[in-house]
Amino acid sequence: MTLTGSGNMGWLDKLLGGENADKRSAVASASPVPAHADQRSSAAEIDATWYRWLAAALPPYAVPDREQRVLDELARLAEAPLAGAALVPRMPEIIPQLMRSLRDDSMNAAELSRQLSQDLVLVAEVFREANRPAYLPRYHAGPPVSSIEAAIMLLGQNGMRMLLARVAFRPIIGMGSGRHARRVAPAIWRQSETCALAASRLAPSMRANPFEAYLAGLMENIGLVVAFRLIDQVCPGETLPHSDAFIAALFNGARVLSARIAALWEFPDPVTQAIAAAGGSGANSNSGSSALAQALALGDRLAKLRQLVDGAVFQPDAPVVTDGLTEAALDCFDRLGDEE
Repeated sequence: MTLTGSGNMGWLDKLLGGENADKRSAVASASPVPAHADQRSSAAEIDATWYRWLAAALPPYAVPDREQRVLDELARLAEAPLAGAALVPRMPEIIPQLMRSLRDDSMNAAELSRQLSQDLVLVAEVFREANRPAYLPRYHAGPPVSSIEAAIMLLGQNGMRMLLARVAFRPIIGMGSGRHARRVAPAIWRQSETCALAASRLAPSMRANPFEAYLAGLMENIGLVVAFRLIDQVCPGETLPHSDAFIAALFNGARVLSARIAALWEFPDPVTQAIAAAGGSGANSNSGSSALAQALALGDRLAKLRQLVDGAVFQPDAPVVTDGLTEAALDCFDRLGDEE
């Protein structure tokens, strides 16, 4: 039983010990995708509202000196991404081994299940994923999938890749070392997961690679996690600064750092470039942005809106939620809610 599908996983060559790993240079500082004024306004409102929701903060509160210290340190880390990457844990060793196996088109489900059995957490994740409604209707309406080989075959090569990527990133985004970082980490992880899912679903219609969109969605918030750890160092035990200007600068700086860490970890160039370019707007109307950046920007917007609607911050039919979204995007937004 050979798994079907194929894909370029060159970004993992170095981690996997490959001899032909590309030496990718760090991404140059990138400006956000140009957008119309109303798009910029809507994106800024969503970002600011989402940040304040994360921070459990009331309307704008500025601490100029401390805000600048956070932003300066974030900019310094963007120039030295090794230091930024050191603030997040490395992926479990079993993940690169399994990713390497998934690149081999001759790998069968029995061998992959043998490798998986080394990590009971991964086994549980595979069963949980295979028994989700998104998969089961295509398989059978009977009892849950109980064989690891059957689960692997059901998910397929791309499904397993997405699952392993998600498992690899969860501890990176989900672990916080300070008071604020620990509190916001679970919500940031959920947004990353939802963004990855939305971007991968939107990608085909936008002529972007679904797996690259998924990776970009998972990776986009790495810099934001680092930013909250910096905030913990500068503002320990205090209310987080949350002026409009600070939030906008923080998101921009965090996005640049995410892109540079992605380059350091040798993600595919399109993924790294999309993270740098996607920030802020729902870039789907901007012909100057890449299809992947457009899918990522829209996935990010839908994921934030989904959390804010589910958290009763916005009403589902509020203009900030629905304005500018196509029927396909609104359908994706609704489906994300069904899967919560």
